[in-house]
Amino acid sequence: MGVTAKRSSMTFFSDGADHYSHRVRIVLAEKGVAVDIEDTDLDNAPQELADINPYKSLPTLVDRELVLYEPNIMMEYLDERFPHPPLLPVYPVARAESRLYMHRIEKDWCRLVEVILNSVDADEVDSARAELRDGLVAIAPIFSEKPYFMSEEFTLVDCCLAPLLWRLPMLGIELPAQAKPLEQYMDRLFEREAFQQSLSETEREMR
Repeated sequence: MGVTAKRSSMTFFSDGADHYSHRVRIVLAEKGVAVDIEDTDLDNAPQELADINPYKSLPTLVDRELVLYEPNIMMEYLDERFPHPPLLPVYPVARAESRLYMHRIEKDWCRLVEVILNSVDADEVDSARAELRDGLVAIAPIFSEKPYFMSEEFTLVDCCLAPLLWRLPMLGIELPAQAKPLEQYMDRLFEREAFQQSLSETEREMR
C-alpha cells in the first residue's frame, strides 16, 4: 500500500495496442478525468506494477490507495466515482441488461479477437475472423433503430465495442454492404471527441 500512497493523482498503466486498455481510456476521456496515463510494456514493466498488482497485468488503474486490475470493474468504478455523464442506465433492469451485453461481447467477440491476434493456426484464425465478421453483420440492423448499442445514449457497452470495431482493418475484417447501419454506428463512435482523445499513437496507426 505504501507504493500507491505516494501518488496524489490517478494513474492508469495502459497498453497502447490492447483493446481492454482502450475501453478504459474511452471512459476516462468521456468523464474528463485528470489521470496520468503511463504506456507500459509488460516485457519492461516498472517494478511498481508488480508491487501493486499480483498478476502484473495491464491495464491497471491506481486511484490513491485503490488498485484495480480488471477492465470492466475499472469502467464501472469510474462511472460511479465520476457520475457525469452517466454511462450506465439509471434503472436496475436496464443496468443489468447493459452488463449482460458487456459479458456477451467478452464471450462472443473478444474471445475471437484473441484467437485472430495470437493463434499460430491459420485455419483457426480464418474461422475466428469469419465468425466475428458474421456476428457483427448479424447485429447491424439494430443500429437502424437506435444510435448506440440498444440505447439512445452512449454507454459502457459502446466503450467495449468501439475498440474492437476500430481494430477491424488490423484484424483483416472487411464488412459487407449489408452492414451499412453498423458502419454508420462506427462513424458516430469514432467521431466522438472523447474517442479521438482516447487513441494511443499505436491505435492511430491501425487505420
